Amino acid sequence: MEGRDAGLQPERTRLAWRRTTLACSVVAVLALRQALRGSGGSAEVAGAAVIALVWLLFLWVAHRRIRELAVARPPGLAPRAALAAVGCAVALAVFAVAVIL
Repeated sequence: MEGRDAGLQPERTRLAWRRTTLACSVVAVLALRQALRGSGGSAEVAGAAVIALVWLLFLWVAHRRIRELAVARPPGLAPRAALAAVGCAVALAVFAVAVIL
């Protein structure tokens, strides 16, 4: 099916990546705020640095995918990119639980 029209599906997927990036940014900011609220010890600063690093990694993966979706026939999501996105989401969730407890 060489002439298949992708329709609006790439646009919906691009918007979903943008929404996910926004949600990830909010979670990262709240986790950073909570992590840096304490005494400012080395563990808190290290935790904040790891949260920021995970957030930046997710932004990089999402930005790459959004750019890939701009072509007429976008390629599928690479397994490494999917694994990186899932890993970032799980890591931010673990950090959120660790900060709460």
